[in-house]
Amino acid sequence: MRGLVLFDFGGTLDADGARWSIRFHAAYRAAGGRQSFAAFEKVFRESDRALARFSGVARLGFRAMIDAQTALVLARLPDGAALSKSAVADHFHSATCAVVRRNEALLQRLHQAYHLGVVSNFTGNLALCLEELGVMRYFSVIADSGHVGVTKPDARLFRHALSWPGLVATPAWMVGDNFESDIRPAAALGLSTAWLAPEAEKSPQRGLPTVRLQTLSDLAAVLQP
Repeated sequence: MRGLVLFDFGGTLDADGARWSIRFHAAYRAAGGRQSFAAFEKVFRESDRALARFSGVARLGFRAMIDAQTALVLARLPDGAALSKSAVADHFHSATCAVVRRNEALLQRLHQAYHLGVVSNFTGNLALCLEELGVMRYFSVIADSGHVGVTKPDARLFRHALSWPGLVATPAWMVGDNFESDIRPAAALGLSTAWLAPEAEKSPQRGLPTVRLQTLSDLAAVLQP
């Protein structure tokens, strides 16, 4: 029986543990923005909520969604109007695509021996984004909170993936960068866990995770196909 490996998306499949706000801030600063990360992150969280309400967001591909969020972020920043939306979006998009392309080699390898899936807090267009990024073909299971109606750490989003029609898989792993949203709830359901986080970041719970990763590529040594 094939095992199941579930991945978070943002910060995991598309980065080595760096969340979107950090990477968007880097793109913003590269384009000439001057706000500190603390000020920027507050605005970015507002843009996240606005994006979830954005008309037609469920029909947006990855680049179109990045363009939409860039516009929402810059509109809320005091220096945003003076910056190039395309420069910010290009920086974020190209950096993300480079990591996804690197990680595709891992997905291709694991796909030979495991069922793969994604469990992510997203906006209803995760499958479209994975398709545009060229990796959708590796996944048997997609649990997008925008479709399911619950967000991590709610166990129901994980159960949605684990009960995917026609899927019989054991054992199961969850791979993610957020301890509270990915690792703790998955472990509570009996999944093995791989936490993608800097070595200096200490686990808040003894005995978790099952393994730690510095980059997603490290997972290859843990899950030998």
